[in-house]
Amino acid sequence: MPTILDKATTLEDRFVTAFKMHEGQTLNGSNARVHGVRQEAIARFADLGFPTRKAEAWKYTDISKVLRHEYKLHLGAAETNVSDDDLAPYRVPGLDAHLIVLVNGRFSETHSQIGDLPKGMIVTGFAKATEAHADLVNAHFAQYADYENGVFTALNTAFTQDGVFIYVPKSTVVEKPIHVLSVVSTDEDAMLQPRHLIVVEENAQVKLIETSETLTETATFENVVTEVFVGQHAHVDLYEIQDEHAGSLVTNTFAYQEDHSVFRSSVFTLSGDMVRNDANILPDGVHCESHLYGLFLGTGTMHVDNHTVVDHAKPNCFSSELYKGVLDDKSTGVFNGRVLVRQDAQQINAYQSNKSILLSDTAHMYSKPELEIYADDVQCSHGATTGQLDNDAVFYLRSRGLTEKQARALLLIAFARDVLDTIRIEPLRDMLDAEIAARF
Repeated sequence: MPTILDKATTLEDRFVTAFKMHEGQTLNGSNARVHGVRQEAIARFADLGFPTRKAEAWKYTDISKVLRHEYKLHLGAAETNVSDDDLAPYRVPGLDAHLIVLVNGRFSETHSQIGDLPKGMIVTGFAKATEAHADLVNAHFAQYADYENGVFTALNTAFTQDGVFIYVPKSTVVEKPIHVLSVVSTDEDAMLQPRHLIVVEENAQVKLIETSETLTETATFENVVTEVFVGQHAHVDLYEIQDEHAGSLVTNTFAYQEDHSVFRSSVFTLSGDMVRNDANILPDGVHCESHLYGLFLGTGTMHVDNHTVVDHAKPNCFSSELYKGVLDDKSTGVFNGRVLVRQDAQQINAYQSNKSILLSDTAHMYSKPELEIYADDVQCSHGATTGQLDNDAVFYLRSRGLTEKQARALLLIAFARDVLDTIRIEPLRDMLDAEIAARF
């Protein structure tokens, strides 16, 4: 049965009490290491406490408004009436992919269509993997996700039950993308905490798509943690399309890179009440490439907060970041990008850019790009711009026969094009092209 997070106690006590209630049953599987990490994580969560706006990283985002809601933790067996017909509108048109379906944060064998996989590759639910593939899970679980310093990562780690586990063995090229379709369908106001672990070994290549959709009008809050291991000379592309409608979402993505590896992450936020995305990249090898892209569209009272950290620990690496936002009505955008270059990480080339357009006088954008450099042989740059559409450009297009609405839409689509063009899966790019053009 769901556990009600009683508002009578403090925010932190509500979760600690829920953990103690379920630790001996639903949260205690056969994997002793996973259970031990859960215990460490809940203790660390209690020490850290939820952030307030006094914390620099949360200066512009009041997460307490979301957490004060009386959510229910779904820790028992999944109950859902979702059908394949319900899921059909959320497939990527024309995409031939290995399909993984999560319903309310749990892996659904009924709806997933994984198909034939390359030899040795594993695609399954995280809960099943902790038992069937315990050695692999134990070697990587909670090794990259920093629950010591991240309260939402600690909370997710403590309540970890299910999600996605993907293992790509050495020298395996996965020809078809893997599409993780995560849907929320519940009649109750629910808090969900899926956990994803992606292990890509030496010389392997894979493209991953995660789309998030909400099928109901209930208030939901998802706290998602994704760990990605990128082995030597491996290539990983990760695309996240967030369309949570009225739901709230916090994501923490941790990528660990070995020598000569390439990691690309693209996040598209199309709806949601409050969305917070944290990307933490550690290129812990030489000649690594790390690329982070983001596009967010804010309407109504949406709040979209993107935080990135690229920690250059080794020399001869390259990183680039490009985040763009279009904000309308009373929406708010936040971008905080930090590039850290350690003393021994010489010959680093790092680029960071955040550009936003405000379509109303009541929209707000807060941008804080940061460079923290301790090496002396580097090429690093950053920049941020926030403004309105160019009236001269609008006038020029109108003089060529376009209406004002058409002219503005054309300029906004062109503004988003830099990020859309980074998508290396054509059906996905076509889908987002059409979706964003329709919204503009």
